[in-house]
Amino acid sequence: MPLQISLQRLSDSDMEYVKEAVSLILSGDKELWQIIGTTLTMSVFSTSISALLGIPLGVLIGKNRFPGKSLILRLTNTLMALPPVVAGLIVFMLFRGVGPFGSLHLMFSVPIMVIAQVLLITPVVTGLSAAAAGERSALLLETAKGLGLSGPKQMTLLIKECAPQFMSIALMGFGRSIAEVGAVSLVGGNIQFKTRVMTTAILLESNKGNFNKAFALGIILMLISLLVNIPAYSVQEKIK
Repeated sequence: MPLQISLQRLSDSDMEYVKEAVSLILSGDKELWQIIGTTLTMSVFSTSISALLGIPLGVLIGKNRFPGKSLILRLTNTLMALPPVVAGLIVFMLFRGVGPFGSLHLMFSVPIMVIAQVLLITPVVTGLSAAAAGERSALLLETAKGLGLSGPKQMTLLIKECAPQFMSIALMGFGRSIAEVGAVSLVGGNIQFKTRVMTTAILLESNKGNFNKAFALGIILMLISLLVNIPAYSVQEKIK
């Protein structure tokens, strides 16, 4: 009986937090929407750069046979599992005041957070793109050679044919970017009205006991993830 009462109180408390969270979202809280804007800016830029770098590189690796290809694929697969805090630490060491790129003064800014995200996401995009291109390349390249297409045109054809897979891969990269905590916290510093993003804000507000704001950010984060996953799931269904 005491356990049931405790669970009921917990449920009522959680519902109250949810109501407060919804109210906070609808109130147009300046800090809340600034956090959302910073998160989306960072995630869109980092995902776009990672896709522009990773997809062509993945296609080159996937469609060609060359010495050391298996080693490169193993290295890429290893980097796909790179812990976010390690990626953040690498960027921190490179761009801190006494680091080789310290003169750029990018520490604790949105651009440095984008750089950390690119380091984290590009291997994922590259590895998945290489796998996708490798599956389709044999038949497509045979047809392309029969038509007398040059190397760049062959690559363009392969990218077009694998476009649905690449779109799905890019959306997966965005999902990882928007949900990441360690790297952006380390290089961004979680500074209010500057580098605070949804994941670091949720952690901060939870530690402070401000669960209404944490719930509000969590709800928005889940909604954005849902909006991203819907087209990604649709693309994967079409591929099947």
